[in-house]
Amino acid sequence: MQFVLVIHHGTYPLPGTPGAEAVSAEDKKAAYADWAAISAMENVAGGPPLGLPADATTIRVENGSTVRTEGPFLDAASAVGGFLVVEADDLEAAVAVAARVPQARLGGAVEVRRVARYW
Repeated sequence: MQFVLVIHHGTYPLPGTPGAEAVSAEDKKAAYADWAAISAMENVAGGPPLGLPADATTIRVENGSTVRTEGPFLDAASAVGGFLVVEADDLEAAVAVAARVPQARLGGAVEVRRVARYW
C-alpha cells in the first residue's frame, strides 16, 4: 500500500531566510542526519525539494479564465516543504516513517495520506 507524506514546514525557519541562520549547527546536523536515514530507507521515495513559497506562482480558474498570481497559495508560515511516497503495510507503518521527518518535531507537521486512484 502506498502513502504520501505531505511535509508542512511550520515554524522552523525556511532555508535561505534570516531565521535559518539562527538554527544551531548541531540542530542542522541532526536534521540532515534524520533526512539521510529516511532517504536510505528502501520503502521511501522522495519527491524533489520544493522551492520557497515566495518563488511560487498560484493558478486559479475563475469564470473559465486562468488567473495567475505571483506568490504562494498558503501563508509562508504553513508552507508545504515537500513530500515523500512510502510503501507500507498499513497506516501505522506509514505513521512511523512520518514521525522520523524532522519537521514533525521542529514546529511543522506531516500529513499521511493513502494514495488514491480517481480514474
